[in-house]
Order: sequence, then C-alpha cells, then structure tokens
Amino acid sequence: MTLHHAHASSTEQISDARQALAHARIQSFIEAYRHEGYRIADIDPLGTVSVPEIPALLPQSHDLKDEDLALGQHRFLEGLGLTNVKELTHFLSRLYCGPLALDASGVRDEGRRQWLFARLAAREHGGEAALGERAAVLARLAAAEQWEHYLQQDYPQAKRFSLEGCEALLVLMDALVERSSFYQLEQLFLAMPHRGRLNLLVNLMQMPAAEIVAYFDAKRTTQAAAGAVDLPYHLGAETVRSTAHGKLGLFMAHNPSHLESAYPVLLGMVRGYRSAHPQSPMPASVVIHGDAAFCGQGVVMESLKLAQHAGYGVGGTVHVIVNNQIGFTTPNPLDPLNHGYCTDIARIVGAPVLHVNADQPEAVLRAARIAFDYRMQFGADVVIDLVGYRRWGHAEQDTATVTQPLLHGFIDKHPPVTQLYAQAGWPGSHEGAALLAASSQEALAGFRASRPAAPAAAKATPMAASPVAPDLQRLRQFVERMTRLPEGFDAHAAITRLITQWQDSVSAPDHPCSWNFAENMAYASLLSEGMGLRLSGMDVQRGTFMQRHAVWHAVDAAQGVQQAFWPLRQVAAPGAALEVINSPLSEEAVVGFEYGFSVQAGAGALVIWEAQFGDFVNGAQIMIDQYISSGRGKWGYASALTVLLPHGYEGVGPEHSTGYLSRMLLLCAQQNMRVAYPSNSAQWFHLLRQQALQGDRPLVVFTPKSVLHAEVRSQSPLSALLHGSFQPLLPDAQALPAAQVRRVVLCSGKVSHDLVEARRQAGDTATALLAVEQLHPFPVESLAAQLRGYPQLEEVIWVQEEERKQGAWLCVRDAIEAAMPTQAGLRAVTRPDTDSGPTASKSTHYMQQAALVQAVFPL
Repeated sequence: MTLHHAHASSTEQISDARQALAHARIQSFIEAYRHEGYRIADIDPLGTVSVPEIPALLPQSHDLKDEDLALGQHRFLEGLGLTNVKELTHFLSRLYCGPLALDASGVRDEGRRQWLFARLAAREHGGEAALGERAAVLARLAAAEQWEHYLQQDYPQAKRFSLEGCEALLVLMDALVERSSFYQLEQLFLAMPHRGRLNLLVNLMQMPAAEIVAYFDAKRTTQAAAGAVDLPYHLGAETVRSTAHGKLGLFMAHNPSHLESAYPVLLGMVRGYRSAHPQSPMPASVVIHGDAAFCGQGVVMESLKLAQHAGYGVGGTVHVIVNNQIGFTTPNPLDPLNHGYCTDIARIVGAPVLHVNADQPEAVLRAARIAFDYRMQFGADVVIDLVGYRRWGHAEQDTATVTQPLLHGFIDKHPPVTQLYAQAGWPGSHEGAALLAASSQEALAGFRASRPAAPAAAKATPMAASPVAPDLQRLRQFVERMTRLPEGFDAHAAITRLITQWQDSVSAPDHPCSWNFAENMAYASLLSEGMGLRLSGMDVQRGTFMQRHAVWHAVDAAQGVQQAFWPLRQVAAPGAALEVINSPLSEEAVVGFEYGFSVQAGAGALVIWEAQFGDFVNGAQIMIDQYISSGRGKWGYASALTVLLPHGYEGVGPEHSTGYLSRMLLLCAQQNMRVAYPSNSAQWFHLLRQQALQGDRPLVVFTPKSVLHAEVRSQSPLSALLHGSFQPLLPDAQALPAAQVRRVVLCSGKVSHDLVEARRQAGDTATALLAVEQLHPFPVESLAAQLRGYPQLEEVIWVQEEERKQGAWLCVRDAIEAAMPTQAGLRAVTRPDTDSGPTASKSTHYMQQAALVQAVFPL
C-alpha cells in the first residue's frame, strides 16, 4: 500500500468514526425525548403543574453540537431541513412535549414502542385538521358545553356531574366510534362513571334530552323516570350510530356508585356478546375512568390483569381517563417531578399512555386514532389520559372554593375550550366565533325542543314447567363417550377410580350417584342439547374439593409433556360452547365479568362462578349487592348467573365454614334471585338443568363440602336423576302416617342427614322431617299444604347448623309463620351467636353438632 493510499484510508476511517459518533449522539438525544419528553409536555390546560428539569433533555448531556447534524446523516432528520442543535431541540420538543405526549415506559415490547413512536411522529391530514373537520369539532364541543349550560340554567339544583373542563371527551368518543366503524366492527361497548355520563347519554348515545330532564323536573316526567329506582347518572343506553363507514351499535353499561365496578362487568359483556354472536368480530371495549378512581380502586388492577388471562380476553381495551386533576375535594395532581401519574398502574400490563391536553381538540382526535389503531394492531390495552379540570365542585352544589380556593382561582379565569378553539381554529377572523354562536344556539334549541318518549317497562318471565330429564340410555352413552380415553393417556389413579364409579353409576336404577356424577351428567345433557356452559373460578377444572374433575391430566412419558382430556367435549353438540376456566386469584373482577357475560350471553349458556370457599364471596360483595341482586330491578338486566358457594360447618374455622347465607337472603325481594341449598345429588342435578333451560334470574347455591365424597346418605339413586325434577320442598322420605305426626322439623342442607340419623337412633315416630331446598322464593304454599296434612300437629321446629344470625332463620321465619296452622307453635334450634363464628376445633365442632341434634332428638 502506498503512503497516499494509507493516508486516504486513515482519513476515511476517521470520517466514518466521526459520523458514527455524531449518529450516536443524535440518536441518544432523540431517545431521551421519546422516553422522557412526556414529563415536561404541555398537557395541563391550566398551566399550574411544575415541570422538572430533566438533564437528559439537554443537548450538552449528549455532547451534541451543530456539526453533528451535518455529519450524522441520521434518517430521522431526512427532509426536516434542520441545521443546528437549537432547531433539533425545538422540533423534538414540539413532537414529544406538546399537547399530545406518549409515555411508553411501561411497554415491554420493542416493536410496539417503535410503532407508537412512528405514529406520534407521523403527520396526519397534512398536520392540521381540514376546515370542515374543524367546524364539526367546534359544533360537538358546543353541544357538550350547551348541555351543561341548559341543565344549569333550567335545573340549577340538579346533580349532573358536569363535564365542563373536559368537554373534549365527546370529541374523543366520536373519534373512537368512527375508528370502530372504520375497522368494520359491529358493536362498541362502553362503561363510564358518573362524571359526564348525562352529557354522553344525550350527545353520544342519542338519548332524548327529555328522558334526562324528566328526573329533575317536578312537573313533567316519563314512564321510565317515574318508575326509576336508580339515579339518572347511573343510566345506560343502547343505540345505533351512523358513521362515514356504516352503522355501529353502541352499548353503554349501567353503573352504580362504585365507580370502577362496571369495568369487569363490561369486559364480561363483550365476551358474552361474542359468545352469543360467534360469527361477528370481537366488539370493541372502551372504559372511561376518573383519575382518582383509576389508581385508587383495586378492581381496576384486578381487571387489567384478568383481561390478560385465558378465557377473559377481549382483544384489548381503550381506557380513557377523564383527568380532572382532583378527586372529590382532594388534589390528585400531575407530578412529573416524581414520575407521578394516575396512569402508572397501567404498567402492570405494559400499556402505553397517551397524555393529551383537553383544551387541544385536534390533539385529542389524534390520541383517539392512535389509541384505537394500537388496540387493533396488537390486541392490547392502551390508555388515553385526557387532562382537563373541573369547573365546578364534585357536584354542582359543592362550593369548591372552600377547599381549593387557589385552584379554582385559576379555573374561574380560564376560558372554556369552545372559545379557545374558536380562536385557534380560525385565527385572525370572527368566523370561529360566529360558528360557535350558531352551533351553541342550535344545540340548546334541540335540547329544549325534546319531548318525552316513554319506553315499555321490562317484564319478568315466570318459571315454566320443569324440563324433562335424559333417559337411562342417554346417560349410559354419555358415560361411555366421556370415559373413552385417548390412546396412550395414562390416567391418574383418582381418575381411574372415577371412571369405574361413573360406569357403576349407570349399571342399575337403584345405584347411588355421587355429586360428581350428578353434576357432570347435568352438564353433559345440556351440552348434548346445544346449550353452552361457562364455569369459572379458582381450581374449578378439578374442583377445590376434588369433586368435579371436568379436565383430566396425564403425562406423555415419551414426549415429556402434559396432556389434557376434556370428557364433556366428547358429548357436546356441534357449536355448543364449553369453557371451564381456572380463574386468577380474584373475586370482584371475576364475578363482575361473569355477571356481564351472563347478561349478554342470554339464554344460550349456563354461566357459573364458583367460590373456592363460600367466604370468598366477601371479595365480590359489591357485585352481589349492586349487580346480581338488583340489576334487574334497577336496569332491567336479565342475568341468569349461577353462583356456587361451598358452605357448611365442619370444624374448619370461621371463614371457610360460611357462604354468608343470611346476607344473601337479606338481599332477596320480589323474586330478584333464587337461593337454593340442595341436600342430595339428584336435587343438584335437576337444579342445574332447570337453571340452564328455564332460569331467568340469578341463582345462588349453597353447595356442600364434606358430603361430596363420603356422605352416602346424600347420594341419590340413579332413578332419581332419570325421573322427577328439582323440588323446593322435599317431603319426608320415611312417609310417617299423618295422624301420628306431632312435630315437623324443617331444615336445609347437610344437617338434614344428621337429623334423619338422630331420629332413627331415638326411635321417634311422631316427628316428620322436611328439607327446604329453596330458601328464596320460599315455598310457602307447598309448606302450608304439607303442614295441613298433619291434623295432630303441635309444633314446628326450624333447625340450622349455623349460628342464629348467620343462617336462614331470621330471613325465613315470616314465611314459615305464614304457612303455619293456627294450632301449632314455632321455634328455632340453632348454634348461639358468637363474635368470631364457627370453631376451628374438630372435637368442639362434633360436640356442638351433637348438642344441636340432641336438642331436637334427645337420646
């Protein structure tokens, strides 16, 4: 190599090295803005939030100089015409620190991050909205604003939870509707809390204004408002919206005052709708949150993780946070100094967050489009943090300046978004103001011109005659198919015993049938008839007490992999959906999900949630109180969800003994739900089939634990499954001569077997035992007829193994008295009340149980 060539090569190497270094500096600077820029973004309309000084956003932190831009030849700079660091800094600041900012710090996938950065950098519609689009946006902002003004002027005392300060929510929702239709989806499901709900009901869901006004107006009303038992800002609605891409169904779920509880319910509704319409695409789900509730209520975290679990996914949810920067009266400010954002919990599912200034409607439009496209691209959750303020207090009657005088000083001076956009959208002219005035006048006139339109009230469907049970031949076919194992499937010894038990169960009509057999045969018969089955809860595939075995497992020794065999799939009719899902360790979110699923799935599926132990329902009490027991009465929701609560005193301590029977009964009224406590396997079989084929309301079943395997007395003969039906009141199997009966003992659940044995040992022939299998609606007429059949009756005794206040006694006493003949007295035998509940000592338990029974049948 000549000296000249050596020198040239050395120069090229130095040049390449400088270019590489310059490229690295530029890239480092860009990455800093991508990852940290949102912390100093212009997302606060009031401008009251202090932004931090972030060294990484300074060029000198990267040793970046003007000459690096000339040397770097960075692809990011192509076509931008940037010549120095100052221009680059300004460009990056506008891109990543403007009114729309991206927080991708929780996104774990690099491909998704790069997609988001690319979308944020892309210039949509030539950078600015077209004139027609701006006019449409202004009109929608005016509609949102005028609805609030209308209510404030005409009904100043109405509690409406105003949207003022975040009117751009309507623009955002319009954009999500358009994107849903663009992707040819048929349905969009929406849940939201009370703030802004009335506004969206009228302006998005197309509800007549008079239907809302009727709740506030003392002189005029509608049928719906007159008969309402819930508040207007809890209302849901359904409508069909016309879009540029066709029609889209919109469903807004009702919501009680527990703000975020509707989130898992909506997820279940989406999944239930898809189950009922398997040929349709998965509907889109949008959940609106308040800033304080999103990060403060645990059901949000449960639901975020639940939607990642098999059996609960909905293809991603778009979350919209209406960020007022205050929760009730307590500030909940943005805190960029400490990375403090209400959206931080979204990191648990790796969701990106688009922070957007609610006073910048065009940025709001971009946020909506990016978010929905992300959901469609990746089938994952995404969050829009719509940062605004609250012009009024928590409710309009609150005097917010009492607790937040400084904040409301800023708000009082801050012009509304309509004025800001009218000025910004048509700079230097009066055209924007004129459009705003015309749009406002039109919207207000439309609200005042609305007239009542009274919808028909929903009617409950009476229970029809009991369904016909499958015959012996069909049960034998089920067993043969369900126990035919795949080749090479090495079943566990417990499954081998189970197979033998099932085969024996169908050998003769008088053969006793276990609860396991009865339950699986009920499911098999339903699936074979085309009915769907969805069963979820912790360990439901196996069953907490090894009582179900809906899925069998084995290990393929040659392959070293675990195999799963689903017996029920072998008998399911084509198209019959079967889901048996081991849920994560969640109660509130899962029960809410299953409730929502049952509402949308309708009569085509038996939907069941099983608590691992009965006391686990404690964690879902909000769902029991505000949805399952009252959803039909408040909102007309037709749910036939079945809730299984393992229950019974067995010396295992206070919690795992109870499903809170009395608490469930206290929620019962007007046949809002059924509460059953079956005592034998045939009753269990018929109850499940009846609920699947005819149930039109929720069913709460108190199911046994200890009797599932060993208690032969609770096992019915096969003939009882083949014939008959579920009986709310079981007559005495001993069939004593009516004339010699002096006492009748009433009870529910497994204590009935102890009482039967105690009567036998005592040689008592004057006491009849009746089992109340359905506690609500209580079988008053059947009981009255039974009691009238005992002409010498002197006393009726209610017996429960639970403590006096924890069992059914206090809730069924009035119903029993209504069925009593005049000559007989009534009393109860129960455990005494304690502050802690059932004992954890086996020996103490058995002594207490013996004392309970001997109080009725002394030895």
